[in-house]
Amino acid sequence: MPALVPGERINQAVVDYLLSGLEAGVLLPAPADPSLKTIRVAARRRS
Repeated sequence: MPALVPGERINQAVVDYLLSGLEAGVLLPAPADPSLKTIRVAARRRS
């Protein structure tokens, strides 16, 4: 089950969960920044 899905808002609980996994040695699939100091997001244009 993914930690985030497209369209979901990123909150502190999700960030903390990802960071705890990273610290425990969990392999995160294809992060833009493997350290998770930054998170890349994509915005959708409103029509």
